[in-house]
Amino acid sequence: MSSHNAGAVVGASNTQSADAEPQAGDQSSDPGRKERRTRPDPAKPKVSFFGRMRRDKALLLFAAPGVFLVVLFHYVPLLGNVIAFKDYQPYLGIWEAPWVGLENFRVVFNGDPYFLNALKNTLVISLLQILVVFPVPIALALLLNSLLGERIKRVVQSILYLPHFMSWVIVVAIFQHMLGNAGLYNTWARAHDLPLLSIIGNPDLFIPLITSQVIWKDAGWGTIIFLAAISRVDLELYEAVAVDGGGRLRQLWHITLPAIRGVIILLLILRLGDALTVGFEQIFLQQGPVGLEASEVLDTYVYNRGIVGGDWGASAAVGLVKGLVGTALVLGANKVAHLFGERGIYSTKD
Repeated sequence: MSSHNAGAVVGASNTQSADAEPQAGDQSSDPGRKERRTRPDPAKPKVSFFGRMRRDKALLLFAAPGVFLVVLFHYVPLLGNVIAFKDYQPYLGIWEAPWVGLENFRVVFNGDPYFLNALKNTLVISLLQILVVFPVPIALALLLNSLLGERIKRVVQSILYLPHFMSWVIVVAIFQHMLGNAGLYNTWARAHDLPLLSIIGNPDLFIPLITSQVIWKDAGWGTIIFLAAISRVDLELYEAVAVDGGGRLRQLWHITLPAIRGVIILLLILRLGDALTVGFEQIFLQQGPVGLEASEVLDTYVYNRGIVGGDWGASAAVGLVKGLVGTALVLGANKVAHLFGERGIYSTKD
């Protein structure tokens, strides 16, 4: 090897030695080198609240108009809840009405029978909507995703989603024309000497009736949400399970359900927040034939006691307690989701 080539090799070797990590014998020249190499990476610094606001200022500006409307029409009216602590009369106004402390809350804590009946009906309806209504969109989304082609799936989605755009007035009218005493079914049954159905106006069937109405009207909306979540699943995961011999049930259990678990938990938490709100308009439209004992819920109780009966303070107290319980349920369910490693509706982590 010529001296020129040898010098080039030595120079390259020296350059590589300078760039490379020192060997064991060289660590004595820099005692901190080994410590720096074995020390774990420092934790990611926590970003402060104002730091996140500066980082996401563009998104916040886009959200500002919607936030303003929500604050104006949802949070500013909450100031009117002060009448829960007053003997409110419309001719006196909110600020001139005398203070009565917690007197209006006696209706909640002293066991008013009408309030307890409304609370019982509300809890039963809410429990049915969580246990029966909530899983229906999940099942429909899984069924559509597994069994139907894309073209048929879009048609079925449109059919399922259509009732969501109807008001409760129209939905109730449809059910009355179909299942009422003079409805289509009973008219057809009379013509063929078949037994008649007594559903509309039957107090014993009122809760199953409104539960079925909620499923018919809103199942399509939930199905669209869950189908959107399922569409984000990587198709290669299904192919990998199929290669391993896994069928549809195994793909469903190990891929699809874990992929949409976050969406399920998010919607379930939001539903728990509305546990004491079960649809004023839907129930109010159908109270007449069945009576208040079978149909009164907290929302209609607040209306009947406050707007109809003029007991503004007591109705405001019931509404305030209902809102506080809903908030507590959301915060509690979100905390439980965090304990199980889920994000929930919000997270304090960056």
